[in-house]
Amino acid sequence: MFLDFHSEIFSWIRGGLFILFIYHFLIYFQNRSKLYLFYSLYLAALTIYLTQDIFPENWRILHDYLNFPIQFLAYAAYVAFARILLDTRKFLVKWDGYFELVIKILLVLPIVFVLIQLVLGFKFQENLFLIIALGFTVFALASYYVIFKKIRDKFSIYFVVGSLLYLVFAHISFGEIYLGKETFLANGFQPMTFVYFGAILQSIIFSIIIGFIIKKNEQKSKNAEVKLANKLKEIEELKMTALQSQMNPHFLFNSLNSINNFVLKNEVEKASDYITKFSRLIRAILNSSSSPTSTLSDELGILALYVKLEQMRVTGGFDYMVTIDKKLHLDSIKVPPLFLQPFIENAIWHGIMKKEGHKFIELTVKENNGNVLCSIKDNGVGINSAKQINKMDKKRKFYGAKATENRIKILYKNENVKIVTTDISNDKTTGTEVKISFPTIIS
Repeated sequence: MFLDFHSEIFSWIRGGLFILFIYHFLIYFQNRSKLYLFYSLYLAALTIYLTQDIFPENWRILHDYLNFPIQFLAYAAYVAFARILLDTRKFLVKWDGYFELVIKILLVLPIVFVLIQLVLGFKFQENLFLIIALGFTVFALASYYVIFKKIRDKFSIYFVVGSLLYLVFAHISFGEIYLGKETFLANGFQPMTFVYFGAILQSIIFSIIIGFIIKKNEQKSKNAEVKLANKLKEIEELKMTALQSQMNPHFLFNSLNSINNFVLKNEVEKASDYITKFSRLIRAILNSSSSPTSTLSDELGILALYVKLEQMRVTGGFDYMVTIDKKLHLDSIKVPPLFLQPFIENAIWHGIMKKEGHKFIELTVKENNGNVLCSIKDNGVGINSAKQINKMDKKRKFYGAKATENRIKILYKNENVKIVTTDISNDKTTGTEVKISFPTIIS
């Protein structure tokens, strides 16, 4: 079985090495990492070197020209692979220089040996190769010692073990030069049998190392994706905070302006009552401002405080009616802080404030096809009339509603978020309705 290079075991080893070459060569084209390129070139050279054993006899001259040069090219690719695998530029700065020099020598030697074959013949090549191989063996052993001593990670240990296995088996095969081929044949082995075994064992170990690297890179990629997702989340939260800070000063300015009006009108009791309610509202706002989100339950509570303040400011007051769908779990629904307040404020100051007689605002919160639907309806002058009035009265500019619209879209990543404002005025009544729809769960 070990005497005929055409037997199944030798064919399987050559085929296995060739498949590994194709596999790692394709990986190189996928990610352009030179680690896979040099390893695939090493496997290709090793496969060609072993395939020489099944060349026809009339191709013997091709064997004489290829035998040693292909080995040098294989070792050059092997050293280049080792430099990248072990990151010798970082961990073995001095030895990395030696590795670079060895690669250059190994790339020159094939040309030298082809010239030697032309001039001096195969026997001279063989004698010179033994001298060079001895020098490279000593250098390899010294390198493995340095690698094991200074790096000592999982990759370096596997690399040294795989390399030593091939080195030992290869030198057993080289024993043919000293013991003669007949000694091996008498024991049922071709001398090259050990090179075959060393090559396949080394390739299996190196492939395991590359498998670890691929897994490690995948984990790094996953970790990077998680970090990126966290960073994007932080950015979204910062955006919401910025938009929230744009809205809150606007609301505070309006409230302080109302207190100032009460004082100017000498309405001390109203001013005192307003300040008490205002302080409760500010406390509630501060409690919720530490987070970019709040529960819908808390928001409705803060909104009730806000409306009480506005009812004191509006001449004649207004009715405020709230209807909540019992199917909704308000404590589990997340919303941006003060996300409804600007729409209520808009209904008051751009709607019912410009209307005479009975005034009301109706807030309805219900479940609608898996989403939360908030409807704010007023019987003010209507959005179309309000726009015409605002063209003539440019003293009031309203920023809060637009900011809140951006905040709710950012929080839910603009998925299933709809904000529609409709003028519901007709021949008999006037008014505006704002519908805000968003998911019950943040994706």
